[in-house]
Amino acid sequence: MERGTPIITGMQVIPVAGYDSMLLTLSGAHAPFFTRNIVLLTDSSGNTGLGEVHGGDAITAALEGSRELVVGRAVGEYKEILRDLGRLHEGGDGEGLQGLDLKKLQFVVHAETAVESALLDLLGKFMGLPVSALLGGGRQREKIQTLGYLFYVADKGRTPLPYLDERGSNERWFRQRCSKALEPEEILEQAHAAKERYGFECLKLKGGVQDGEREMETVRLLKREFPAARINIDPNGAWSLRRAVELCRGMRGILSYCEDPCSGEQGFSGREIMAEFKRQTGLPVATNMIATDWRQLRHSVLSHSVDIVLADPHFWTMEGSVRAGQVLRDFGLQWGSHSNNHFDISLAIFAQTAAAVPGEITAMDTHWIWQDGQYLTREPMEIKNGYIELPDRPGLGVEADMDRILAAHALYCKLGRHDRDDAAAMQYLIPGWTFDPKRPCLIR
Repeated sequence: MERGTPIITGMQVIPVAGYDSMLLTLSGAHAPFFTRNIVLLTDSSGNTGLGEVHGGDAITAALEGSRELVVGRAVGEYKEILRDLGRLHEGGDGEGLQGLDLKKLQFVVHAETAVESALLDLLGKFMGLPVSALLGGGRQREKIQTLGYLFYVADKGRTPLPYLDERGSNERWFRQRCSKALEPEEILEQAHAAKERYGFECLKLKGGVQDGEREMETVRLLKREFPAARINIDPNGAWSLRRAVELCRGMRGILSYCEDPCSGEQGFSGREIMAEFKRQTGLPVATNMIATDWRQLRHSVLSHSVDIVLADPHFWTMEGSVRAGQVLRDFGLQWGSHSNNHFDISLAIFAQTAAAVPGEITAMDTHWIWQDGQYLTREPMEIKNGYIELPDRPGLGVEADMDRILAAHALYCKLGRHDRDDAAAMQYLIPGWTFDPKRPCLIR
């Protein structure tokens, strides 16, 4: 009779790619394709555990280098395995994402989150429990509120790049998500299409694209059209403190909070500048740029810089994200989660993590609506009426669709580069464009 938990018998790291729209952010324009890394763990009981994390060659290499620390060990040793992986992968420059420099992304992402997810998936299946029951103090809620993530979208017709064309879709949102959206009225149409399909009660506009006043015009239009909605904007620190205060001082009652309105300047850190913004506007502030690890979180709390920390489990690990939520609850602050383009395995990771965070949490960020339909699992979680209702299944709650995973890997193998580069597509919109953390991407 076998005693204890099953033994991990195999680990696959499968880099994959998916289709994206020409979404605009401070860092430029999204390419036609995005990349992720999928981890599949098999155990001696015949179960498979799933994980997903950001793409890029450095993260793939880190995961490949983890195999000998994972295979051959008991699933129940997951905490010790993750401790060993954390030691293997520790490093980086400690700046987080201040200034939104995508070259630093690999230092913020915890590659081991993909392994953690797969381990917890296996343990949950062994115990007959959902992953959220294994995190922190266990499951705190059965459904997770999500927000509608709105983007300015460039005209892909101005490039020869192979962006997905969904103009023939019967679904309004699918048609809308690949259509140009640069005017306030076009963002409004995007919001209506997203709400129609997903029922969002909260909306977020990605800023840092146009002049701040123009973006605030869009926010005010959204609030008039959806008066009951909680609305926020995220310019990724593009505005100076003075400009951010000018734009936001009169927005109480319109903005529910402002995410990273400004960043470090004139010798002051992003945490100091954000604290000044809070004092001058009275608006709550969220961040995924100035509190991306425990040391930064401590300084953010001491500086009274933030109200909401968007503790993406891919940055913090799942257990770390829940632990951050526990600390934030005890400090009278709030937990939320930032996202990048991702597949449905990450959607399940977000949902199971959010379900284990205690206290009141903010509506969860997710790019999922921009990738809906590109499934890598057989029964992906869904967003209905603005919420993800957790399935009554053990583990992560989703099962791999290997045909789709292998097709996404085949697409990945056709790409010339695997690391995110938002500057390349911008060259078709503004020749010679280069990233500037203090200038919206269309202002040159």
